[in-house]
Formats: sequence, structure tokens, C-alpha cells
Amino acid sequence: MPRENIRMPSSSAGVLSFYDEEKSSIRLRPQHVVILCVIVIVAIMYLNYLK
Repeated sequence: MPRENIRMPSSSAGVLSFYDEEKSSIRLRPQHVVILCVIVIVAIMYLNYLK
């Protein structure tokens, strides 16, 4: 027969908060990153064409 007065130790149940985010002065929107990648790909293709 199990005891009903047994208490388990309290815990945070794996819920942790981390506030270690660094504030960066450089902020890029996702559209800018995609455009930059396309420019790099086109430049590489152009340089390979010149060979």
C-alpha cells in the first residue's frame, strides 16, 4: 500500500532562462542575407567563367 504523505523535491522541471544574449550593433534583415548570398554565388560563377 503506497504512502500518501510522500513529497518529491521541488525542481524547475527543466525550465531554465538564459539571458546571455549579446547585443550586436550590426543588424541584418533576412532579405539582405539572401541578396548577399546571391551576389556571392553570381560572382563565383562569373570568376569560374573567366578561367
